[in-house]
Amino acid sequence: MARADRPDLMPAAAGGPPSAESARRAAEAVWRIESARIISALARYTGDFALAEDVAQEALAEALVTWSRDGAPASPVGWLLATARRRAIDGFRRKSALDERYAMLAGQLTEGEFSSGAVAAGRPDDLPWDPDRVDDDVLALMFTACHPVLAPEARVALTLRVVGGLSSEEIARAFLVPVPTIQARITRAKKTLAAAHVPFELPSSEERPARLGGVLSVLYVIFTEGSTATTGDRLLRTDLAYEAVRLARMLAALLPAEPEVYGLLALFELTAARFPARTGPDGESVLLEDQDRRRWDQSAIRRGLAAIGRATTVGRGLGPYGLQAAIAACHATAPSVRETDWERVVLLYEALGRVAPSPVVELNRAVAVAMASGPQQALSMVDELAAAGRLSGSYLLPSVRGELLVRLGRTAEARAELELAARLCRNARERSVLLRKAAALE
Repeated sequence: MARADRPDLMPAAAGGPPSAESARRAAEAVWRIESARIISALARYTGDFALAEDVAQEALAEALVTWSRDGAPASPVGWLLATARRRAIDGFRRKSALDERYAMLAGQLTEGEFSSGAVAAGRPDDLPWDPDRVDDDVLALMFTACHPVLAPEARVALTLRVVGGLSSEEIARAFLVPVPTIQARITRAKKTLAAAHVPFELPSSEERPARLGGVLSVLYVIFTEGSTATTGDRLLRTDLAYEAVRLARMLAALLPAEPEVYGLLALFELTAARFPARTGPDGESVLLEDQDRRRWDQSAIRRGLAAIGRATTVGRGLGPYGLQAAIAACHATAPSVRETDWERVVLLYEALGRVAPSPVVELNRAVAVAMASGPQQALSMVDELAAAGRLSGSYLLPSVRGELLVRLGRTAEARAELELAARLCRNARERSVLLRKAAALE
């Protein structure tokens, strides 16, 4: 809902003219909070997802100019929505084939709408959208941005743009790609949705379970990149990870009966709880066994455990994300690495391997087996993965194999594996850890 009572969104004080910086802060604040609702409301009004996102961005750009001159309005959300709808009407006016739709929209937008009266005063009973439909609208926005006709990287970029409210610059910075690349992905995604005539609506009850998996996978990709960056010189990109947490919380509020949504949220909360201890003063990576667990975010751990409980309550057993969250809970609640319930972790990875088999799951299960039963059995499991050519080209397999060989006293082989892992690793922080381990074996 509108945040007209927030001081940073109020008009400039009478003592002086508003500044461009204060206008920018006000616009960014309201956009980050309300962009999903603004775009989803516009998409419902216009029936055109791409147009809704375009006119919303145009309204935001206009706000930066107008608010720096006149101050932020009492109802910033209403101002943005009214301005965007006027832009949409202008677009329809230029398209003679859409005269009928233009007339319908023009009739909804009366002279002075959102500039006076109850909405301008910020009264909550006159929101610029139907409060009974806003949840469905935002949910439809998520499903549209994550539609299966889009390529995976396009789904991620579009979700962060239209649901998360991030700018192209912010998305590009998070994924370490050029801004034009992100802009091209977003533009191509919108054109693809238009060409495929994807409607702005919730999928049917029959389609929703399959489509929900796509939404969850997009959020998972966003969080994973934020929690362990694949490239660059930073281990964590917490702004990206916390955006995924925020979107997962939003999704859980919109779909309270879906256990895997809570499983994903629990996984995010429990993993993010360890962020404060995962890097040192200079940004260097701190391994799990060396982390100061007193720095872990206990509030996030409590939220994660509560989300697992909710997933268990509303479902019939944990799904893939719930099982990963349960594994994270074992780490989050253990006093130390040695005192972790590794037997339970092994069982959870075995269950995860049955419902969502992958070589990464098997590799992680091997690590858990090493902790529970010793390195020899685990090494056999890793060698099987290597012999099958699975995880070829990934630094993860030689990294784990090197650690197991160290524990078995096979120092020369271990050093070779760790050096190989370092050559394959694209993250500078993780690469330095691997090279440091290898050097210590000389």
